[in-house]
Amino acid sequence: MSDIALWNGALELLLVHCQGEIGKVIVGGAPEIPGATILDKMNYINNVDDSLRRFVTLEPRGHVAMSVNLLLPPCRPDADAAFIVLQPDRAHPMSGSNCICVVTALLETGRVKMVEPVSVVRLDTAAGLITARARCENGRCMSVSLDNVPAFVVELDMKVKTSDYGILRADIAFGGVFYALVDVEQIGLTIVPENARALAEAGIAIKADLRGQIKVNHPEIPGLDEVAYVMFRARDADGAIVTCTTLKPGRVDRSPCGTGSSANLAVMFERSEVSVGDSLTSRSIIGGTFEAEAIGEAVVGKHRAVLPRITGKAWIYGREQLRVNPDDPFVTGFALSDTWGPQVGEL
Repeated sequence: MSDIALWNGALELLLVHCQGEIGKVIVGGAPEIPGATILDKMNYINNVDDSLRRFVTLEPRGHVAMSVNLLLPPCRPDADAAFIVLQPDRAHPMSGSNCICVVTALLETGRVKMVEPVSVVRLDTAAGLITARARCENGRCMSVSLDNVPAFVVELDMKVKTSDYGILRADIAFGGVFYALVDVEQIGLTIVPENARALAEAGIAIKADLRGQIKVNHPEIPGLDEVAYVMFRARDADGAIVTCTTLKPGRVDRSPCGTGSSANLAVMFERSEVSVGDSLTSRSIIGGTFEAEAIGEAVVGKHRAVLPRITGKAWIYGREQLRVNPDDPFVTGFALSDTWGPQVGEL
């Protein structure tokens, strides 16, 4: 057992979901994480001591279809709060649905003062500063709009050699994390609930196939150097983008995926399919929606980038307390392939 797992007391969590995607928020009891910046703290969790992440995300305290957000004091003076996304595979720098959960938790519990009709919350993340504007009414967050970090394309129409599908075309783009964006018809599936398991397994397999075929590095943020997710996409008859982000060890995002929608917006911007001022709807596998708007342009290293604004809604549905017992044989967690999928051995 590592040092982080030996803290005294208990963790206090708010139970929150955004369009069906669970994003719990640790609001009390967490140990201090070393690091001068939120990026340093995230890298510490990933490279030095991952016991807190494992404690809250794996069984018997966690389950496959959820994330946990570690709420922290900000490391920069222009932010109101900070957070790190904890998932079963690693800590991640940014997530749109989780960010909406965090903003909702901060405002509805009074940790950041709610101002009606619009509250502004600035969040320090490992990917950069996120400015959120929450439309508030009678003490509730009715919607949250995130001004995300600049999103940009690394490569369009990359030819990916896969074990199961031959050569696929994928767009590689950054929207807070790096994505491989794949048109779903290439794998002979549609994005519907009954295909969730097949989509999850396909996405995880394609992510594994990408190893050695593409190198990504954020030009301004050291350590952001992997394709985190494969996101399948399609078009609905009404013009909405249907999204299906696949997450290790083998599940699909229940939300329309804010960072993935930002990465896809960057692809469409690069192809001149959208311009500044345009917006589109991203729809999840279960029918939830985000609005993705291009609000400006930027440059990131050598990349032309778009400034995305993602709007969605979250709901607080409960609280829980997690205790650390020194004689607990499963304090570092476990996962089984019956529910976690075939890639469970990589956790």
